[in-house]
Amino acid sequence: MPDKEKENSGKGSAGYDPVSGNGKNMHEGHREALRNRFMREGGFDHFEDHQILELLLFYANTRQDTNPIAHELIDSFGSLKGVLEARPEMLATVKGIGPQAATLISMVVPLTRVWNRCAMSKPDRIGNSREAEKYCLSLVAGNRTERFYVIALNAQCNVLGRRRISEGSLSEVSAYPRLVMETALNYNAHSVLLCHNHPGGTCAPSQEDIASTLQLQRLLNGVGILVLDHIIVAGSVTYSMIEHGDIDYRIKNRI
Repeated sequence: MPDKEKENSGKGSAGYDPVSGNGKNMHEGHREALRNRFMREGGFDHFEDHQILELLLFYANTRQDTNPIAHELIDSFGSLKGVLEARPEMLATVKGIGPQAATLISMVVPLTRVWNRCAMSKPDRIGNSREAEKYCLSLVAGNRTERFYVIALNAQCNVLGRRRISEGSLSEVSAYPRLVMETALNYNAHSVLLCHNHPGGTCAPSQEDIASTLQLQRLLNGVGILVLDHIIVAGSVTYSMIEHGDIDYRIKNRI
């Protein structure tokens, strides 16, 4: 096959360049209508899930009809949420999804976490329980495996830094006391906020979650460092151990 013919054979979903009689892409009108609708409405409130994916995929696939690809993605992963949280290598198993499209889709949830951090009234300060929950959402929302973080703060509740202590399976993560202590001491923290997620269930703590938190609290209190709270995240829902009385209530007034 001549090189020119090889090049043309890759165009379009049926092996040809899908253009109308006037040389215009037959899908261009549909793409433009969706783009204009998004700009006019200022968001996705009235979009169907597959239309959101269609519009997103326009920017990774400039020629092909993305409507059937969007439907295939939702069928393969069960929901729009499932698509957005899927690993790039799994997305790439769907026909029509190449490396660029897989990367683009995989960027959405991490970008949302960045936006959540930026949207905090004072990004470098956690002044109350609501801000603590927002901060933790920005760290772990949408992660497919459990992760455990320590956030170190000074006496004014300004964030000195954070460290991911461990990452586990879908249902289990370990909080290593030595690493938690090391992190708090390295940052010369006045207090710490603990955070982990439950990607496979509810945000309610297990007995192991509570027991390990109490152990960490005793260890840190022994060197004069407070545990302000332990926030558990499941999806977009959060659980505060302080508010539910799972750890020392006296710390509640300090956040």
